[in-house]
Amino acid sequence: MQNNTPEFNIQDTQEKIKKLIRNIEKAIKGNRLQTELILTTLFAKGHILIEDNPGTGKTILSKTLARSITGADHHAADFKRIQFTPDLLPMDLIGSYIFNDQTKEFIFKKGPLFCNVLLADEINRASPKVQSALLECMAENQITIGDMTFPLEKMFFTIATQNPVEMEGTYPLPTAQLDRFFMKIHFGYVDEETELSIYNEYLAIEESQAHVDEVLTMNEILQLQEYAKNIFIHPEIVRSVKNMIVATRNNPDIVLGASTRSGITLIKCLKAYAMIKGRDFVNEDDLQQISSYVLNHRIIYRSKELSKILSDKFLEIELERLGKLSINA
Repeated sequence: MQNNTPEFNIQDTQEKIKKLIRNIEKAIKGNRLQTELILTTLFAKGHILIEDNPGTGKTILSKTLARSITGADHHAADFKRIQFTPDLLPMDLIGSYIFNDQTKEFIFKKGPLFCNVLLADEINRASPKVQSALLECMAENQITIGDMTFPLEKMFFTIATQNPVEMEGTYPLPTAQLDRFFMKIHFGYVDEETELSIYNEYLAIEESQAHVDEVLTMNEILQLQEYAKNIFIHPEIVRSVKNMIVATRNNPDIVLGASTRSGITLIKCLKAYAMIKGRDFVNEDDLQQISSYVLNHRIIYRSKELSKILSDKFLEIELERLGKLSINA
């Protein structure tokens, strides 16, 4: 069968990614790293969890990303936002069968999960039963109801937000649910200078949010996902990923170490991040930049204070090892 995917060109790919980032930054300022990490998970065909306080721009970024992509019907990609609350039911996400009086048959009415970009807002305010409704769709890109399985869109990307777990009325996400998120990041507040410029230019920024350009097609996003798979990663960097994963299982200060799936996810994200940075190969800087975002939420430490210390320690050992090897892509 003939392969219709255009030949990979790093310069062309980089231009498309820059165009997407510039378009997003018309509506949201001062969060370049977070934007790159979100796009990393998108191109790695994963999903992302953002833990932060309200009002830091998470919703705006999600909407802007969806509006930047032209869907199959020549309109913006299908964006859905679900506000998670304690009384939400799984059928509110998945959909349900309703009875058609004319045909005298039950027909399936699709829920908001059938979209391209999903914003699962304050996901940890819903019960674990509702949170689990996302497991199959995030892991297998499909939804099963009874004996029927419904495929989701080829591009299905979940951006979930959660309040800090110390806040009242929240349910900690189960380990199995956390493992479905390729990354967990903190959005954070912008620096003071950027915040001042936002206050001075908020009217222009709001206008930009209402008139976001569609800069890439859905097919181009799918192509970028395919390109990311073929980014070169040196066998010694793969070995470093393995060493870090195994080290988390053999440390007395860690209750639950990282799984094999965690290592595969890290490799996928390393490739996508290298592509975003304009390279067709992964280097040590990529490992240093994103490994903690991919691994830390999958590991259960004996105390919260140890998470940063140990993750830095595992990474430092491998960066030193790679430095001695002086590998070249």
